[in-house]
Parts: sequence; structure tokens; C-alpha cells
Amino acid sequence: MPELLISPEKVGFLIEKAREFNVKEAASDPDSGSNGADDNMIDVLEDNGRDPVVREITGFIDALTEDEQVDLIALMQLGRGDGTIEEWKDLRREAAEGRQGQTADYLLGEPMLGDLLAEGLGEFGLSWSDERITPVQ
Repeated sequence: MPELLISPEKVGFLIEKAREFNVKEAASDPDSGSNGADDNMIDVLEDNGRDPVVREITGFIDALTEDEQVDLIALMQLGRGDGTIEEWKDLRREAAEGRQGQTADYLLGEPMLGDLLAEGLGEFGLSWSDERITPVQ
């Protein structure tokens, strides 16, 4: 089994946050009121460009080491089916060579990022569920 340079707990945190981000939708409440209770809290799920979840994810990823960021990209690609666990070194090399700009922006541009990271962890024999990382028995 190849070595994973980012901890499963860090990946689990990002899975949770990415899933929070993925439920956002375009503006659907044009007549928003100043009181959330007046409009059934619809605005909470709108992506208005000032999303605190995006800031939290970006800050977290930016604070990771370069190796951890490369592992995140490679895990996402593994979960997407771009390679197999046996090709992990190649996936990491491609992720390292292809890094341009912000890792967080690249990852947040991937639909279903949380699910892809969870699939990638699964290839390592790790399972993420209910906000916990547990080894697969």
C-alpha cells in the first residue's frame, strides 16, 4: 500500500466541508428579507460569493504542506477514476507537475469533491462516515 502524506482526519474534515459547499445553489430568493425567518432561511443555501465555507476550506488547504496538497489532488483524481491505487506514484507526480495557481480553487471547482475524496480514501482502505475516519475491517 502506498504512503498517504496527508492524515485521514484532515481529509475527513475537507470531505465534510466540501459537502457543505456542494449543497449551495444559485440565487433563488430574489426578494430576500432582512430576517431569515421571514423567507424560511432559503438564503442560507445560496452561493453569493461571500461563502464562509469557501473561506474556511481555502484557508485550511493553503495552510497544508505542499506534499499534503499534492496528496489531496491525487486523492481526488483517484476517487474520480483517473488512476488506480497501484498508479498512486504516477497520480502524485502528475498532481505535483500540474499544480498551477491555488490548490483550493482547483479542488473547489470539482463537482462532488467530498465524494471523490471519500472514494480516494476508500482505495487506501479507509472509510469516512458520520464525520469520522475509521479503518475498513
